[in-house]
Amino acid sequence: MSSSTVHRVRPDAPTGAAEAPGDLLREIPMPPYVTGEDAQFAVRAVVVHAPRSWSGGTVCRNDANPHPCRLHRWGARVLAMRGLADADIAALIERGDPAAPLPPRPGARPAGSRP
Repeated sequence: MSSSTVHRVRPDAPTGAAEAPGDLLREIPMPPYVTGEDAQFAVRAVVVHAPRSWSGGTVCRNDANPHPCRLHRWGARVLAMRGLADADIAALIERGDPAAPLPPRPGARPAGSRP
């Protein structure tokens, strides 16, 4: 093999019909656990990369890639790992504030309360 040979990595699992063959490899890695900072970045990702109707279909408002773009998918997965329901994520997107506070975690006690 010469040094100019291009090596391609292929996913082990077959991809779905809607996915391009290399899409799996372009996903943003998930954190091992979700910190408050990760969750706030995720809010920003889903709000900034919200869907927008366009003549060719629905695209990402920020980068014009087909929606959901990879940052929007990453943000939605992180928020789901934190325990937010799809309706909570949709409400954050509808609000349109990338610095919006997160809804309380399911089962979490209010701040300042004692067990």
